[in-house]
Amino acid sequence: MTSSFHDTRWTLVSRSRGVDAVGKAALSELCEAYYAPVLAYLCRSGRDADAARELTHDFFAKLLAGGAMESADPLRGRFRSYLLAALKHFASNQRDRTQAAKRGGGQVHAFIDPGDGATGAGLQLADTSVEPPDAAFDRQWALTVLARGLARLETSMRDDGKAAHFHALKPWLTAEADATPQTTAAAQLGMTGEAVKVAIHRLRKRFREAVKAEIAQTVGEAGDVREELDALMMALRK
Repeated sequence: MTSSFHDTRWTLVSRSRGVDAVGKAALSELCEAYYAPVLAYLCRSGRDADAARELTHDFFAKLLAGGAMESADPLRGRFRSYLLAALKHFASNQRDRTQAAKRGGGQVHAFIDPGDGATGAGLQLADTSVEPPDAAFDRQWALTVLARGLARLETSMRDDGKAAHFHALKPWLTAEADATPQTTAAAQLGMTGEAVKVAIHRLRKRFREAVKAEIAQTVGEAGDVREELDALMMALRK
């Protein structure tokens, strides 16, 4: 394993515990990338949109304030796993504080008897059609990684002087391909149909590498990239 792999955002954060300038910058970038997954988790946990956004800001503010990364260790897991565990702890503490405030607020609490039957009026069954918070977090993480990978690829191709190629062939990296004939892209780029097929194949390969590069910033071991890529595909299939 090369030393260059270790210079990822996650390892920079964990090495410094997020207290030096480099570690803080790396942590800030990671937090920016994970804003949407954290928000999705809190929304699925029963908070309304405004409350979820406020808690998301509070969570990241606490993370960025320093001192929260003492247990950060890339050898013990991925940043995604670390962040989700920290988020659950934060959300649990916040819920406990809210409930404690309600108990001390002079409210009257009544005990509701669920009844003898499994379908008694006091018993509410979970709605299995609702996506669990963990699944919402993972799905939004996967979508965010893909979006960041796509942006990374666009920047790379623009730097290579191939911005027109990227925009013409981009539909074949997204769900828009079915609505876009390859002949249209061929006409735009002045290429043959066969050349467009080859170009799409190469672009998809570069996109995959861009996604892997994005994932690599959040793991501590090179072998974890493959596992995280598998986790990403699984999250999108759910």
